[in-house]
Amino acid sequence: MYYPLFALSTCLFASAVHADVTIYGLLGQTTAAPVQTGTATGTTQQSATTSFVTTHGPPQYTELAAYNNIYMEPPAIPNPPPANQFAIGVPTDATLMNGLSIKQSGTFFGFSIEMSVVNQLIGSCPQDLKVPFLNYMSIIAEKAGSVHVRVGGNTQETAFVVPSLDDGKIIEKNKEDASNPTSTPILALTPDLLYMLANVSSLVNINWYLGVPFNDTANWRFQIAELGEQILGDRLLGFQAANEPDLYGAHGHRPSSYSPFDFFGEYALFTQAWEADTQITRKNTVIAPSTSYALWSPEQVWDTGFVEAYGPYLSHLAVEHYPSDNCAVVWPDPNNPPRDPLVMFPQYLTHNAGINFAKPYLNSTRLAQQWDKPFLLFETNSASCGGFPGISDTFTSSLWGIDHALQLAHSNFSGALFHFGGQTVSYNPFTAVPTNESAVHGWTTGPLFYSAVFVAELMGQSNTTQLIDMLPNNANDQTPAYAVFENGKFSKMALLNYMTDPSGANDYTATIYVGGSGWNEPNGAPASVKVKYLRAPSVSEKDNITWAGQTLGGRFASDGRWQGDLDIQTVQCDQTQNMCQIKVPAPGAALVFFSDEAQAAATGDNDIATFVTTAVTKTKNTVTVDPSVLATSNGDSGKSRLSNMGGTSQGGSNGAMSVVAPGVAALVSVLAGMSVFFRVSR
Repeated sequence: MYYPLFALSTCLFASAVHADVTIYGLLGQTTAAPVQTGTATGTTQQSATTSFVTTHGPPQYTELAAYNNIYMEPPAIPNPPPANQFAIGVPTDATLMNGLSIKQSGTFFGFSIEMSVVNQLIGSCPQDLKVPFLNYMSIIAEKAGSVHVRVGGNTQETAFVVPSLDDGKIIEKNKEDASNPTSTPILALTPDLLYMLANVSSLVNINWYLGVPFNDTANWRFQIAELGEQILGDRLLGFQAANEPDLYGAHGHRPSSYSPFDFFGEYALFTQAWEADTQITRKNTVIAPSTSYALWSPEQVWDTGFVEAYGPYLSHLAVEHYPSDNCAVVWPDPNNPPRDPLVMFPQYLTHNAGINFAKPYLNSTRLAQQWDKPFLLFETNSASCGGFPGISDTFTSSLWGIDHALQLAHSNFSGALFHFGGQTVSYNPFTAVPTNESAVHGWTTGPLFYSAVFVAELMGQSNTTQLIDMLPNNANDQTPAYAVFENGKFSKMALLNYMTDPSGANDYTATIYVGGSGWNEPNGAPASVKVKYLRAPSVSEKDNITWAGQTLGGRFASDGRWQGDLDIQTVQCDQTQNMCQIKVPAPGAALVFFSDEAQAAATGDNDIATFVTTAVTKTKNTVTVDPSVLATSNGDSGKSRLSNMGGTSQGGSNGAMSVVAPGVAALVSVLAGMSVFFRVSR
């Protein structure tokens, strides 16, 4: 049963009066030049609704990158095309399958949020949370069990904590005094930022990574860690110390000669200060080295003895890496000319992209297992500096994101965090509506978020998931497939089709044989399987994307909840022939549920707890929340974090639910730009 929640917010009024800049620099291909129009081959063609790019350099447009209309014709079907009928054999018993990954968790596909934009995505203060953010995260948490989110990035390096800021703000950016080529501002933040994260975790099962500054090795600032431990408690996963240190020299943060051995020496200073800080009680929560692969390979760091020296402090090993960059559009560099999106486009529509990305890290993931440390891709996305409009914000990124994540899991990474920027980037999993349009528009769901949903459901909640890249269809790079085992048994299969063909001629059918004589097992095909499809009309589609028949809406059209009717298809198998035939559209992806347990989990979509917003008047709104979510979503019900919770009846004493302090209520920003307290009536 759901109950209305309502009240007023003081921090809402502050944020309404003082509009905060929530992104630094000018990211992506946003320019003041006229829009270029034409087909992908350069023929002029005007369009009232769609902007086409040409072969004469990168596209230009005047809109914010998150909402651009850049369109590129999908790549042609390969000639000759791959076979559209092929077989895949898989055993029922994992012990018969060589090359399986380590055991993976449902939290594998996580998110990275730049510290300077938390007020845009999560909330403006502990009492003011963004409803769509909660809804998006709830979708992932319901399938994965929980969500891992990192708050950090370049802005963590100069961050410092102050007791308070004017008008109740939680962050304040100082770009004028910043000195770096990427225009990263100096960031002041208050403890309320951390209380806000704790409030979010009281509603949705989210655990956090935090970044701590590494810019001043003579005066370490550990307040984020000290307060993070106190406020987030067991919701805290670890602290990243140093963000892309291999770029410190190039970005002017260290001498140009800065080397892995210099970094090793600075980490000695860091760990000494970390050990001496009595307010940090969990010393083994550090995440490093977080190199970007731009200048140093991981091996160059390992060769210094880094893990052997600092292993007792390290909870995770991590790297950051994007497969490409779009930086030259923002920061012209004669050594890095702008990349032609028409050339880049097909590079994201091939299975080899993920294989080639993971290959340089196979030695590191092997070493990480020897050192008993999880190995994370701590920040990634389709391309750094905001991604490529027309690629990063299309169905291409949905398919690329699935394949990218699953290839990393197959290669024994333990997690990958996909990065958010602001409204001037095109790769966001989702984007908040501009403040001045929040009364009339909703949020924008990025195609990459559908990748997160797919992967969360594939990984599930068993924490025993193992994957293998099946390389079917003679290892054709347009038709990849992964087999999934849980608790040692075959449970699911992921099938992708990178081609775009509205005629259906390049849809393919995979015939999956389960067990049988080829594996020296009894036949294992079930009587039927459940299938969820991720679909779009083409890889260039931005808005019309569905997962199991439902959509999260196009640009400016989402509140983070599913729209439409759920469509889980049942495919009958031929147990006599021991086979199940699964058709995969061009383009599209299919998640096939084989085991009884997997099929049961596939049908639980109606159990997702969402936060509904309804405008009642200009001054009063309602939010409906399942009270059982408030009672259980925090793992320990929040009771150990706050002793004086008070009653929860409307109008009652201490009636507001919060983890901040007695009498302080957590509230939610509704889509109409209003805010309301969480207050659950009984």
